[in-house]
Amino acid sequence: MSRIIRILIADDHEVVRRGLALVLRQEADFEIIAEAESGAEALQLILEAAPDIALLDWKMPPLDGLQTARRIKTEMPAVRTLLLSGAPVENAVLDALENGVDGFVHKDISPRELAHAIRVVAGGKPYLGPEVTQALISRSQQPDPGQSEVAVDLSPREREVLQLMATPATYREIGEQLHISEETVRTYAKRIFTKLEQPNRTQAVIAGLRLQLLSLD
Repeated sequence: MSRIIRILIADDHEVVRRGLALVLRQEADFEIIAEAESGAEALQLILEAAPDIALLDWKMPPLDGLQTARRIKTEMPAVRTLLLSGAPVENAVLDALENGVDGFVHKDISPRELAHAIRVVAGGKPYLGPEVTQALISRSQQPDPGQSEVAVDLSPREREVLQLMATPATYREIGEQLHISEETVRTYAKRIFTKLEQPNRTQAVIAGLRLQLLSLD
């Protein structure tokens, strides 16, 4: 039996909050343990209930989802964070992904894909919705005058793995696409992290995009 994922939902719009709770309660391995209408209330409830994951609206006043996520990482680092936004991706959110926020999705995501994103993030892995990936690609094409060019020598297979790491695919699914084992994918991922000098998948994808190691197709 799958472990139960304990979820806190924070959104300042009650209809959205209740709608999310209704949808997520359809999943047998999800338990909605608390709902908050602000970032401050979410922080208090997280300290009391210690959920596995906090699902946070990006634009909550006065403490938005991004600020709340950063506080959670400081005060309750075991709690994973997934941001939801109804607005276009902005640089502030992209910067947040570089600084420890666990995942980001757009509110027009399907219930099935949202459930998948929650399971991925709750399982300790980063998750980027397609809007975030596209925004990262766009930003990677903009010159950064303060950043010197770095040569990174990735093998053709490592580039294939890195390209697929920029998608929601799990390591197992990447292995299936490339006809290699999940363990082999993990070995390639570790090599990529070392070569790009990055600690995890999200950071490696961001670095790869900035160094133009990923195809834009």
